[in-house]
Amino acid sequence: MLLEILPVLIAAILSALIWNFFFIPPTFAFSIHNPIDTLIFLLYFLISLINAVLTLKIKRTEKKLRKKEEHEKIIGLYETVWNSLSHELRTPISTILGAIDVMKENKTTLTQDQQQELLQEIDYASLRLNQLVENLLNMSRLESGLLKVSPDWCDIHELIYTVIQNANPSENQHIDFEPTEDFPLVKIDSGLISEALNNLVQNAIIHTSDNTCISIQVALNDSVFFLTVSDNGPGFPMSDMEKVFEKFYRLNTGKVGGTGLGLSIVKGFIEAHGGHVILENNENGGAKFTLKIPVEVSYINCLKHE
Repeated sequence: MLLEILPVLIAAILSALIWNFFFIPPTFAFSIHNPIDTLIFLLYFLISLINAVLTLKIKRTEKKLRKKEEHEKIIGLYETVWNSLSHELRTPISTILGAIDVMKENKTTLTQDQQQELLQEIDYASLRLNQLVENLLNMSRLESGLLKVSPDWCDIHELIYTVIQNANPSENQHIDFEPTEDFPLVKIDSGLISEALNNLVQNAIIHTSDNTCISIQVALNDSVFFLTVSDNGPGFPMSDMEKVFEKFYRLNTGKVGGTGLGLSIVKGFIEAHGGHVILENNENGGAKFTLKIPVEVSYINCLKHE
């Protein structure tokens, strides 16, 4: 059942010969004197041979079916990726081009406030476009196996403040982070963790409404680093809790946005550190992502502050 046709045929021949040698009189010889024993020997070999051929045909049929299913999945995935990227890439590009055209055609008539508003639109669209390209590059690194973790000592507070500074939430959305006093340096790949945190924050910004508070918290327990991002939005349906980390998976919330890559990249980056991601819904509403990463710790940072 497990091997190809040649070893199966050899096994069938050997089993018939061994059966003849040990069990068909005269035993311990390859001769057969009784015609009935000869017929039984031939039938035994024939049945083994038929089993081998049928098993081979079944395996070939299963292989064809698997290839067909994989081909259909690839086509479906290609269509999903194409539809998602064509929309997601077109939106920021159209915004940038439109804003530039308006500024070109109305150089003298635009007020300072209008120019500033157009520049902000260009800035936001550029950041969005950059995030999409980064996600595609990061996913290709994960898929190809070229991703290498380069841990180094990192001030996690500085990393979080940099992510918050570049987050660009809507006017009524708020990102809350209270630094932990005397928090030590941790040894991580700051680039990968920064990307993971940025994807979680951007995911919360895109998929929650105005007046949403996004909270970031850090903790350390027995050389295990915890980084938590939570919000007070709608949270996740229980049926989708596991699926959200799959590539190109997007919730059917009716809200357009995202390629479905962000959370799968977060999962890949954290697992590359030997950690894992925990997703749960808050009791009072909203989602909570907890990144749990084993790290080395240094309190040199605390001594410097003293």
